[in-house]
Amino acid sequence: MMVGDVLADRYELEELVGSGGMSSVYRAHDRILDRRIALKILHQHFNDDDEYVQRFLREARTVAGLSHPNIVTVIDRGDHDGQQFIVFELVEGETLKRLIEREGPLPVTRALELAIQVAHGLRSAHERGLVHRDVKPQNVLLNGNGEAKVTDFGIAREIDVQHGMTQTGTVMGTSDYISPEQAQGGHVDEHTDVYSLGVVLYELLTGEVPFTGDNFVAVAMRHINESPPNVRERRPDVPPRVAAATARALAKDPRDRWPSMAELCRELEACLAEAAEEDEEGTVVLPPPARAARPRRSRPRRRISMAALLIAAGAILLAVVLAIALVLGDRGGSPGGAGAIANPVALRGVGAYDPPPGDGQEHDAAAPRATDGNEATYWETSTYRYPDGGLGKPGVGLVLDAGRAVTLHRLVVTTDTPGFTARIRAGDSPTGPFRFVSGPQTVSKSTTFDLENAQARYFVVWITNLGTHSQVHVNEVVAG
Repeated sequence: MMVGDVLADRYELEELVGSGGMSSVYRAHDRILDRRIALKILHQHFNDDDEYVQRFLREARTVAGLSHPNIVTVIDRGDHDGQQFIVFELVEGETLKRLIEREGPLPVTRALELAIQVAHGLRSAHERGLVHRDVKPQNVLLNGNGEAKVTDFGIAREIDVQHGMTQTGTVMGTSDYISPEQAQGGHVDEHTDVYSLGVVLYELLTGEVPFTGDNFVAVAMRHINESPPNVRERRPDVPPRVAAATARALAKDPRDRWPSMAELCRELEACLAEAAEEDEEGTVVLPPPARAARPRRSRPRRRISMAALLIAAGAILLAVVLAIALVLGDRGGSPGGAGAIANPVALRGVGAYDPPPGDGQEHDAAAPRATDGNEATYWETSTYRYPDGGLGKPGVGLVLDAGRAVTLHRLVVTTDTPGFTARIRAGDSPTGPFRFVSGPQTVSKSTTFDLENAQARYFVVWITNLGTHSQVHVNEVVAG
């Protein structure tokens, strides 16, 4: 096939963008729907080989049954004069491998973000009974927004429902990323993809794969026999928890790895949350220098009468009683209620905080509804469909403006979608940076966050997990 050819009277080839051992990929134009697509064409000399044709068609059927934002979508399949082809969505960008080659070791948070996205795509495939078997950076495409999409399910196999494994006896995969059991032609299941993703994460963090060699066999034998070097040996700034997660994914025995891609994904999301927090809290704030002590003047000692002592004691007792009353009144007898703050500080919802890998906005126009005094209205997150309430990123938040720098002691969040996890952040600009001023809490219908040294103008209700929801609401926020 050549640039300019039209397949099935519909797909016009525009540019060859890649070629492998089995097929070539073209950028093409769909004349009927007037859109650009990617066209994968089986090499001519394989069209007469039933085994290769069936494998090619199986890839089309396999991916067509998957629907996930981190998996490249299959649009169509067909043949043109006996030439087999598959139509995919066109991902304008580069491969993850090219990104590593261009930038070398990535920042820890970026490496985790990409690994999490790949893990989500693979988890979706595993849930539908499919093992990729060739997870590598070359098979991950990055679109213009830097989102990762897994592609090339050409050697994917269904997991045997009864035994939980694919057929044995055939060694397939890429040596740099091949699991020990795969290199030996052994049983393959989702733990195989966990191992390969562990290699990918290792490479994202260090810029190199754990094992190299002169040929396929040499590298495969190292995967079988040698323990991979610890990530921190090659990059000491990687947090110990991230290094431990990578090491567990690279365990020789599949039973010692993460029990599922979903479990690995949850751990990487926890690692990302910690790494992001460390990045933002890395600035050390020094206390102001101590003032020089003033020389004390000697004063003549005065005698205090018993009456004066009794009056002073009474004043102190009265102050204590008033303080207790104020505290109880402030709590309103109903901790966590929307009316729990007697003298609230006026807050105004001004937008969303959605730093990279987010797109920088999230229902910004609805932000004022969270501070309009009407619990029937709300600001809402976008819709996410990651497992266990994950967001595919550290979090997203609602930005609140106090109008001036203030010191807050508590903040009450009211919601009609209880069960999500949040914490409070503070800063001097509506776009950040923001520091954490509370611990994480699971938000009930009305939840009080006790704040730590929260002196700032802007505050963020930072949501890190949606719980059982795909979207959550912040109906009202009151602070004092």
